[in-house]
Amino acid sequence: MAGGIADVIAHAGNDVVLRSRTLEGAQRTVAAVAATTARRVAKGALTEANRAALLARIRPTDRLEDLADCDVVIESIVEDAEAKRRLLAEIGRIAAPGALLATNTSTLPVAELAAATGRPAEFCGVHFFNPATALPLVEVVRPVGASDATIARATDFVRGLGKEPIQVADRAGFVVNALLFPYLNAAVAMHEAGVATVADIDAAMRGGANHPMGPFALLDLVGVDTAVAILDALHARLGDAGYEPRPTLRAMVRDGRLGRKAGRGFYDYGA
Repeated sequence: MAGGIADVIAHAGNDVVLRSRTLEGAQRTVAAVAATTARRVAKGALTEANRAALLARIRPTDRLEDLADCDVVIESIVEDAEAKRRLLAEIGRIAAPGALLATNTSTLPVAELAAATGRPAEFCGVHFFNPATALPLVEVVRPVGASDATIARATDFVRGLGKEPIQVADRAGFVVNALLFPYLNAAVAMHEAGVATVADIDAAMRGGANHPMGPFALLDLVGVDTAVAILDALHARLGDAGYEPRPTLRAMVRDGRLGRKAGRGFYDYGA
C-alpha cells in the first residue's frame, strides 16, 4: 500500500519522501512504483514524460528525520498495533509543528494510534483501498481528539489527489470493511454448505448484483491471509459471529493458498 499511496500523491504533483526501515526496502518500493507506472504507459494511461516526472518526485530514504519538513505524514506499515504505536511516537516527535499526521490502518482504533503521537488533535485516519492508484474512495476517519481543522485538511488533501473522500467515525471496520468482510465470509459459508460452486457464486454476484468482481475473486485479490487478519480484528472488537473467519479461510492460510500473490487461492493463477 505504501507504494500505491506514494504513486497517487506524486501523480497529483506533490513531492514524496518514502521512508522504510532500510534504504533498500524504500528503493524496492520505488522500483515497484516504476513497474506499475510503466504498465500504465504501455496501456496509454500515462505518458512517458509524466511517468518520469512522477518518479522524480519520490525520494526513498531510511531516515525518519527526513520527514521533518513534510506537510503531511502518512503511516502505512504492517497492521500491528504495537509496531504502529512505536513508529507514530517517533513521527510525533520528528514531524514539523502543524503537520497533518495520519494512519492508513484498515482495522485498528485510530484514537489509540493518535495517542501514541502525543499530538492527537493533528491526527486522523486516511484509509486508501488496494490498489490505491485505481480505487477512488478514501475513508477519512475522525478519532476522538482530532480537531475539525484536521479533518477538513485531510478531506481537502484527499480531494486534491483526485480521490473521493468520505468522513467516517472511528468504528471498527469504518464503512467499507465493516460491510464487505461479513459478506465475503458469508460467501465462504455458502460454499462450505454446498449451495453453489466458487465460480457460480462469483457469477451470481457479478450478474445478479452488478458487482464488478465476485467474492472469491475479491478474496484472492485482497489476500486470504489479509482477509483473515481483518476478520479476526473485527471479531475481536465487535464480537459479532459474522466476523469469525470461516474454517476454509483458516485452512487456506495454513496451506499457503493466499490468492493472487501466492499464485493460488480460490482460483489457480499459474506460476
